[in-house]
Amino acid sequence: MQMPKPSEADKERFLSAVPENPEVEVKPMFGNLGAFVNGNMFAGLFGPTIGVKLSEADKQELEANHQTQPFGPAERPMGGYVGLPESWQDDAEQTAEWVAKAFENVAKLPPKAPKAPKAKQPK
Repeated sequence: MQMPKPSEADKERFLSAVPENPEVEVKPMFGNLGAFVNGNMFAGLFGPTIGVKLSEADKQELEANHQTQPFGPAERPMGGYVGLPESWQDDAEQTAEWVAKAFENVAKLPPKAPKAPKAKQPK
């Protein structure tokens, strides 16, 4: 599976679209970036593509009015996420609006429980 690397401009575009909120945490993910609230990812960067996790109503609205794209590897796109239109790469305002909708949607979810540490294998 090929993992595209975002350019510095892609990273800046993503970071500028993420809401400034103390609950938001941006972390590296497989050479890309993810934005999380309460441990749940609401937006991610995969190469130049920004993907968002929207409510079903927002997802339907976005897909009905714009040419979206799958988010993640072509062989296995991430379920529940939609890639924002490529044509928005120079539209910071529209990108930020939909990333904010994703934040609002995911912020309503219960916090993600931390993973239990793996049991040590006997020697």
